[in-house]
Parts: sequence; structure tokens; C-alpha cells
Amino acid sequence: MWGMDVIGLINPKASNGHMFILVAIDYFTKWIEAITLASVTAKAVARFLRRDVIARYGKIIEKMTVNYKDWHEMLPYALLAYRTSIRTSTGATPYSLVYGMEAVLPIEVEIPSMRILAEAELEEAEWAKQRYEQLNFINEKRLKALCHGQRYQQRMA
Repeated sequence: MWGMDVIGLINPKASNGHMFILVAIDYFTKWIEAITLASVTAKAVARFLRRDVIARYGKIIEKMTVNYKDWHEMLPYALLAYRTSIRTSTGATPYSLVYGMEAVLPIEVEIPSMRILAEAELEEAEWAKQRYEQLNFINEKRLKALCHGQRYQQRMA
């Protein structure tokens, strides 16, 4: 599955007069294609898609659009994947930073993971106690993610 976004208006302009970056990303491999643009027009976007995405990855796009006309129904699953994947910049999943615990993935319901099996053995009071402790540590986890993000930015600078 591919996504696309425009970054800009970027000031100052590039020496060639371009002020925008058009980016397409393959969400599975994280492969990106990008170009700079002076202005974002339908013609420029279509040319980019034809030349830089479809010409290189056309069979993938064709298969996706032929077989998945209801692709819009897959958005919740794409969001789940994004929210439950560890971000390099924070060292944590967005889900855990919001809810204070990792999400139970659909596959873990069908094929229980060690974490799920361990929780299934807990008495209700012990389970509630663990959830309460996780909520108490959420601010600490967020602070760690913030520090991780700052170290990440320093490494990138």
C-alpha cells in the first residue's frame, strides 16, 4: 500500500524555484520516492505517479487497484499497524504512549502470545492491579519517549 503527501511551502525557495516536496511511500517496505515542485498541480502529481511510481512498481499498483476496490475499508488496519509499530524517534509505539500498555493484536487472539497467556492466568484482582500500575507509569514512559526522541534528533543533526 502506498501513501502520498506534499511537504511545503518551504522557505526559502530552492535555487531552482521549487518550494514543495511530493513524497510517495510504500508503507510495507518504507521505500520512498520524492520530487521537488515549484507548484503542486494535478498534472505534476500525475506525471510523478506515472514516471516514479507506476512505471517502476506498476504491477503492484495494478494488482492492488484491481483486487482491492474497497481499499478505503482497509484504513483502520493500516492505522492499527502504524499505531502498534515501534517508532525509531520515540523507541515506543504510539499506542503505548497513549494508553500506557501495548495493544492486543488480532493475531494474538487467535494464536496467544506469551504475554496473553501470562495475563490469562492472572486472577481478576491481579490483572486490575497490573493495569493500574501501567497507568501510573504512563507519564514515565512518555518522558522516556521524549528523551529518546531528543537523543534521536541529536544523532540526526
